[in-house]
Amino acid sequence: MGEAKNTEETILEAAKIVFIHKGMDGARMQEIADEANINKALLHYYFRSKQKLFDAVFSKVLSGTFNEMREIFQGDYSVEHAVKRFADSYIDMLIKNPYIPEFVIHELNKDQEALKKIVRQNLPDLSPFLRTIRREMDEGKIIKMDPRQLMMNTISLCIFPFVGRPIVTQILFEGDQQKFYETMERRKKDVSDFILNAIKP
Repeated sequence: MGEAKNTEETILEAAKIVFIHKGMDGARMQEIADEANINKALLHYYFRSKQKLFDAVFSKVLSGTFNEMREIFQGDYSVEHAVKRFADSYIDMLIKNPYIPEFVIHELNKDQEALKKIVRQNLPDLSPFLRTIRREMDEGKIIKMDPRQLMMNTISLCIFPFVGRPIVTQILFEGDQQKFYETMERRKKDVSDFILNAIKP
């Protein structure tokens, strides 16, 4: 059992590396097997298709991310603290897993129900954070707004550079991937500063 678990973890890590470099469509099962240092037959024994393997990698990453989100949004934190931690955690996840937006778009165009199922299984309860937003609005700490707009604005500012990464990198960074990722590290603070300045009275 332990050996099987180790083999599965090795495959998932190898797949993650290949997906990062090749994307969903560009990755090949043989490349993943080579990266995991196993034969292709064993890879197919654990994961019968590239799609199933991608789903497993995505679910694992998403589960870890949502655990962090759950701690942020269900904890007794101020809006300022939650926004800062969310921007930091979310952008950090995208830096480590830049194929995630590609996967989401791919799944939205192909099988929305499968993606919804993964999200529903992992989605944190946002109601405590929404209550915090409304309380801080009533206390005059932040401006009156639709709390959903705050959530969408924060997520959008975090995710857009990664969704448009090939174009953004080419236009703004002359194709230099390292400069792109260095800027994304700084963007963690830039996003939270931008949002917090926008919602202060």
